[in-house]
Amino acid sequence: QVQLVESGGGLVQAGGSLRLSCAAAGRTFRSYAMGWFRQAPGKEREFVAGITRSGGTTHYADSVKGRFTISRDNAKNTVYLQMNSLKPEDTAVYYCAAAEVVTYRSEDFGSWGQGTQVTVSS
Repeated sequence: QVQLVESGGGLVQAGGSLRLSCAAAGRTFRSYAMGWFRQAPGKEREFVAGITRSGGTTHYADSVKGRFTISRDNAKNTVYLQMNSLKPEDTAVYYCAAAEVVTYRSEDFGSWGQGTQVTVSS
């Protein structure tokens, strides 16, 4: 497993932007596919975006396509989530996670960060 620490959350007005970062400990970061999930109060955790080990392929939930961009820097052991045109419905705790391959299912991800709060005001 790999240890993950998210940062970059905060309060932003609708239409604004935030960039989340997820730093991984250890030298095996490049061997993991990475994903971002989110969980709003009273709702189940949902897939947001995923990226393959090399960063060559990305996947997005329909709700964020065209607004969010996932990327990774394997030299820095970090994965990012650039969030633009934020909406109040994007308000949630955002988690990064590591898996053998990119899937949409949270149960396939074995390592999780502690989460970072994103709040979008209207």
